[in-house]
Amino acid sequence: MAEKKGFFGRLAAGLAKTRDSFVSGVNSIFSGYSSIDDDFYDELEETLIMADLGINTTTAVLEDLKAKVKEQRIKEPSACKKLLIETLKEQMTVDESAYDFENRKSVILMIGVNGVGKTTSVGKLAGRLKDQGKKVLVAAADTFRAAAVEQLSEWAKRSGVDLIAGQNGSDPAAVVYDAVSAAKARGTDILICDTAGRLHNKKNLMDELSKIYRVIEREYPDAVIETLVVVDGTTGQNALNQAKQFSEAAPVTGIILTKLDGTAKGGIAIAISSELGIPVKYIGIGEQVDDLERFSADTFVDALFDTGEEDAE
Repeated sequence: MAEKKGFFGRLAAGLAKTRDSFVSGVNSIFSGYSSIDDDFYDELEETLIMADLGINTTTAVLEDLKAKVKEQRIKEPSACKKLLIETLKEQMTVDESAYDFENRKSVILMIGVNGVGKTTSVGKLAGRLKDQGKKVLVAAADTFRAAAVEQLSEWAKRSGVDLIAGQNGSDPAAVVYDAVSAAKARGTDILICDTAGRLHNKKNLMDELSKIYRVIEREYPDAVIETLVVVDGTTGQNALNQAKQFSEAAPVTGIILTKLDGTAKGGIAIAISSELGIPVKYIGIGEQVDDLERFSADTFVDALFDTGEEDAE
C-alpha cells in the first residue's frame, strides 16, 4: 500500500490497533448476520463496549442506530454499517465556535495528571498557534514537578515562543500573575499556562485553580479563559474518569486527547465526547511539534474505519 501523507494518513496509521480490534469486529458482525435482530444488536453492543466506548455511550449509539434502521426500513446488516459510522460521528461533533478563543485575547489553562503529555501539548499548541501568526507566551505554572519547567523550556524553544517561569515550589498563581503582566506588556495574543497535574486531593486542586482563575479575572478581565484537560488515549476508560474528575474541579471547556498513535483504545475519543458533553478539541498522535491537530469527528471516524475519505478541513 502506498504510504499515506499528512495528518489523516498518520492518524489512520496510528489507529491501526484500534481498527484491528474494533473495526474488524464490527465488520465481521455486519458480514456474519443475514438479518438485523436482537442477536445482531447484542453482538454489536459487546464489540462497542470492548472498544472502550463504555456502557453509556454504547447505549446511546445503539438507540440512535435502531431508530435510524427503523425509520429508513433497513433490512440488510451490511446497509447498517454506513448508519453506524454516521451515528459515531454525531456523538463527537465539535461546533466551530469551540475554537473562537484562538482568535481572541485569551488565556489557556492546561490541566491533567502527570504523564499524560500535558507539558508536551502546551508546547505543541503554542507552536500551532504561533504558526497561525499569533503572538504566544507560555507560563510554567506546574511548579511542583522539577522537570516540568525544564521540559516546558525545551518545548518553548522548539515552538519559538517565550517562557515565563518561577522557582520550583513557588506559588503557581504568582507565576500566572507574572505571566499575565508580561502578556499585557508585550501585546501577547494567547497566554498558555501549564498547571500542576494532581488529582489525588481534589480540594487542593480546586483551591489552586480557583486562585489562578481569580488572578486572571482580576488582572486580565478582557481575556477569554479556556480550560483544557489533557488525557492519555492509551489509558482508555481511565482517561474518561480523569476528564470527568477534572471537569468536576474546574470549568473545563475542552479535551486534548494525546498518544492516539499505536493505541488499541482509540474508541475512548467517542466515549469522552458523548458521555461528558465536553468536546475533544485537539488530538495528538506523535512527538513532533506539528503532531497536534484540531479534532474532527469526520476525520477521526473515517481514519478509524480507513474509508480513505480525508476530511477537507
